[in-house]
Amino acid sequence: MKRTTRRAVVAGAAAAVFTGVAAVPAGAAEGGVAFSRVTVNGGKPIVIGVKEEVEVYATFRMATKIKHKSAPMVFPYRGKLSNMDTLWNSIITSDCRVVDKAKGICDYEEWLSIDPRHYEFGNEDAGTWKTAAQLYLPKGAEDVDDENLPLQVKRATRVTVNASPEPVVKGKTITVTGKVTRANWDTHTYQGYGGRSVSLQFKAAGSSSYKTVKKATSSKTGALKTTVKATGPGTWRWTYYGNSTSGPRSSSGDYVAIR
Repeated sequence: MKRTTRRAVVAGAAAAVFTGVAAVPAGAAEGGVAFSRVTVNGGKPIVIGVKEEVEVYATFRMATKIKHKSAPMVFPYRGKLSNMDTLWNSIITSDCRVVDKAKGICDYEEWLSIDPRHYEFGNEDAGTWKTAAQLYLPKGAEDVDDENLPLQVKRATRVTVNASPEPVVKGKTITVTGKVTRANWDTHTYQGYGGRSVSLQFKAAGSSSYKTVKKATSSKTGALKTTVKATGPGTWRWTYYGNSTSGPRSSSGDYVAIR
């Protein structure tokens, strides 16, 4: 499908909107437009770091016989539809893929971007959002609906690992350290994430999967440290499984040979 670039339209004027207020124009006509089959990010949480713009893929179906020139869109929102906070910088909507011309039914794809460097973006934006679907209509009217689809927006995490000594004598102690940090959207930096339960995992040489060996709790600065016995050569890593406001993350692997 061809992508048609769109940015936020408020009362008919082109403007980039991000966690801003988008009020329904006075006298806006509701009805006559139906959205269905809405999916956003494949049903997965939207995990955002501190600098990289995130592109979120969405699909939906719209049915209407009302003539319009604007493209429909779906996006995260909080509050009431009549006075909502939205979470996006720009939206690209595909052209209509006709399903039923007589009934005005089309399928769409969408690419929604969120930039954490925007001045209105902050830590308070982590958590649960709702999903709105919107179409601007002639004469300043619009149709905007709640799609009853909750979206989880999470702060990205990072995890590091170091296992030593390398190599190690079989049966001797290996010390595994690391650090778990979390995106701070207010300062645009990653900061130590304390009090987190993080899994130490091991993948034996020749194996294709990791197994959890034990768990450790990060210090106030996010530091991780524990010891294990060297049973054979393999790769060690830390894995944090995330929570309602923070995304999951595994460190890279650190291979330790046996001598």
